[in-house]
Amino acid sequence: MASDTTIKLVELIFPDQANHYGTLFGGNALALLAKAAFVAATRHSGMAVVMARSERVDFSTPIQVGEMLELTGTVLRTGRSSMQVEVVGEAQPMTGGTAREVLRGVFVMVAVDAGGRPQPIRKQNITKETA
Repeated sequence: MASDTTIKLVELIFPDQANHYGTLFGGNALALLAKAAFVAATRHSGMAVVMARSERVDFSTPIQVGEMLELTGTVLRTGRSSMQVEVVGEAQPMTGGTAREVLRGVFVMVAVDAGGRPQPIRKQNITKETA
């Protein structure tokens, strides 16, 4: 894979991101997944992007306040103006320990111009093209 096809973001989960159970609130988890998808698609295309669709999001286990959440965003497919991006989240205690998969989502991101209209992806080093 090209180096601009996969990105990593690390977030520390704070109490203001949590629900009343002391775990990451689902809406905040979705925002973090979307952020990683945005960064991956922007890096991959070299263009401004917006989210067109969330295809699937799975929450496998709760993420506790104080844990580190590592998000890995990978561009799976590139079309004329769209990209399919998968984001996988792994959590682990700040003090170390075994990381576990906690989140997984697939998003469609679209390259746009300044007016928000879809634009062909023009970057030359894209490795996975689809029609």
